[in-house]
Amino acid sequence: MKQILIETSARHVHVTPETLKVLFGPEAKLEVKKMLSQPGQFASNQKVKVVGPKGELNCSILGPERNHNQVELSFTDCRTIGVQAPVRESGDIKDSGACKLVGPCGEVELTEGVIVAKRHVHMTPEDAAEFGVNNGDVVAVKVINETGRRLVFEDTVVRVSKSYALAMHIDTDESNAGCLSGVIYGELVK
Repeated sequence: MKQILIETSARHVHVTPETLKVLFGPEAKLEVKKMLSQPGQFASNQKVKVVGPKGELNCSILGPERNHNQVELSFTDCRTIGVQAPVRESGDIKDSGACKLVGPCGEVELTEGVIVAKRHVHMTPEDAAEFGVNNGDVVAVKVINETGRRLVFEDTVVRVSKSYALAMHIDTDESNAGCLSGVIYGELVK
């Protein structure tokens, strides 16, 4: 069976154009630092402080800009800064965690938008057909890892779009639980 690249998604922030201007000034544009595996997505040179009741973390902003602000943290990150955040799919921010974003030119209070991203697999329609799954299906992915801990990530959401590239995204806590480092692959199990 075809293998799935498993990538660790570290803490990061997505911002609206309006928020970017408040944080970095009226002429601000996200500067590409590194392209990511998903087509058109990139890590920018811009970083912000994510501030909670107990502390703050430096986070990269991912681009391009979005139509809503979203902060993706691990549970460990949330505990570190004292933020309560639910496990959610990206974009599902209603009634999620709150924080403050601080940039070099200003601050933005987010009354919602902080989540712990639910593990997921990005697939093209062709990949989904090959794996026999549909958008929104919940599957398990067995990690192929000779040097770390053996594990299976259950409750993994399948996300299908022609604009995606085949890859699974987990957060740093999940990656650390499996002692995952370097290039790691998994197999879809049902």
